[in-house]
Amino acid sequence: MTRFLPNTSRDFDLRAHIEGAGHLLDACPHVIITTHSCRGWLHKMGGRIKTWKKRWFVFDRMKRKVFYFTDKSELKLKGSVCFQAIEEVYADHLKTVKSPSPKLTFCMKTFDRTYFLVAPSPETMTIWIDVLFSGAEGYQQFYES
Repeated sequence: MTRFLPNTSRDFDLRAHIEGAGHLLDACPHVIITTHSCRGWLHKMGGRIKTWKKRWFVFDRMKRKVFYFTDKSELKLKGSVCFQAIEEVYADHLKTVKSPSPKLTFCMKTFDRTYFLVAPSPETMTIWIDVLFSGAEGYQQFYES
């Protein structure tokens, strides 16, 4: 179980961790994972206006943030989430939101809001859940005394 708890070590190898969890990264063209980052397209439900927008997501272990952009060039930043704010990451099995692909919908819960995300495939969804949870430092508040 501790394998899947958030890991704050600078030496943490994200790619090795995700491959060690059983994901076949070379067979999943929807994500690009390196030692310190994960990139790929996801659909995100808007905060104020509840429409689904395609966004380029970047999980950056060095900056300890998740960024999302309008496109792959990573020039037009639309928003970001600090690892310290991420409390939970989970599949939306209860279908709490009306999604274009309910079986591919997952949630990133922060202190301020819940981000509803849709992946292009089931494997991509489980990879992103594992990647995001590896940085979910807000989860650790429950273990501190």
